[in-house]
Amino acid sequence: MKKLFLAALAVLCALAFAAPGALSTVQAQDPPPLAADPFGEFTIDFLSTRSYGGGTITLHEVMESNYDFNRFLFSYPSDGLTIYGFMNLPQGPGPFPVIIALHGYIEPDQYYTLDYTTRYADALARAGYLVLHPNLRGYRPSDDGPNLLRVGMAIDVLNLIAIVRAEGGQPGPLATADPDNIGLWGHSMGGGISLRTLTVSRDVKAAVLYAAMSGDERRNFEAIQSWSGGRRGIAEVAVPDEALVNISPINFLDRIEAAVSIHHGTADELVPPVWSTELCEKLLALEKQVECVPYPGQPHTFVGDGDRQFIQNMTAFFDTHLKFGVAALP
Repeated sequence: MKKLFLAALAVLCALAFAAPGALSTVQAQDPPPLAADPFGEFTIDFLSTRSYGGGTITLHEVMESNYDFNRFLFSYPSDGLTIYGFMNLPQGPGPFPVIIALHGYIEPDQYYTLDYTTRYADALARAGYLVLHPNLRGYRPSDDGPNLLRVGMAIDVLNLIAIVRAEGGQPGPLATADPDNIGLWGHSMGGGISLRTLTVSRDVKAAVLYAAMSGDERRNFEAIQSWSGGRRGIAEVAVPDEALVNISPINFLDRIEAAVSIHHGTADELVPPVWSTELCEKLLALEKQVECVPYPGQPHTFVGDGDRQFIQNMTAFFDTHLKFGVAALP
């Protein structure tokens, strides 16, 4: 026994005085760290499980007041950023259904809060809807922030939806808002952001997609890179296909619960009308509530009689699904 003890002691002494290289051969090694998924936080699954809201809407100034509604400059927090926009608040006691209206792409240095989509927000306010029109991140005076694949902009919308749900009908700026009747309206880029939002949120009852970008992000950003002469879309085009499968809303249309109304001009030379046609077909195949309305001869942003017809159609759609209760589409 004594001999075994002395032998063990000799081994320990040898290890204690061994060269560092020799000692390292007997030390346990920590396993290498697992590589984090650089695109994990952009996936529809991740966006569907994270939390939103937690802030409040602040009114800053009256921008306009008329017989039908008051227009305010407002702001709210979104993942550490401050997002601004305008709110059209109908005159009267409410409660008013809420529509979040999303603008399309404009060069940020040319953007103004009352942009080309103001006329649609005003038409909806005159029809009795409380309209929130945020300047999406990067559009002054909103803060800028991470926005790969425009997921950051969708997060801004999801945070706003959560705030409406929490504050609607409560004392404050949204006292006359109906938090149980929320709609989305989006043109072009805003339409693409709306589609992502619809695959994540269960709080939107109805959405109008107007000449919307595709739910296929590879298709979107290859087109954006072409339109911009290679200035934009570089990082997005570099995202691997295997990541885009879990990021692109087109692969998650089965999760949409809102009624959807899709509008596109047949003469659109920017966003191909076939993108809307294909989206309609996919939603119909999934037996979703969807209507698909083409506008013969209309460009990317409608004009004249086509624009007036679109305003009538979008208002009637929201009246059916928000103001007067949900009815099944044919």
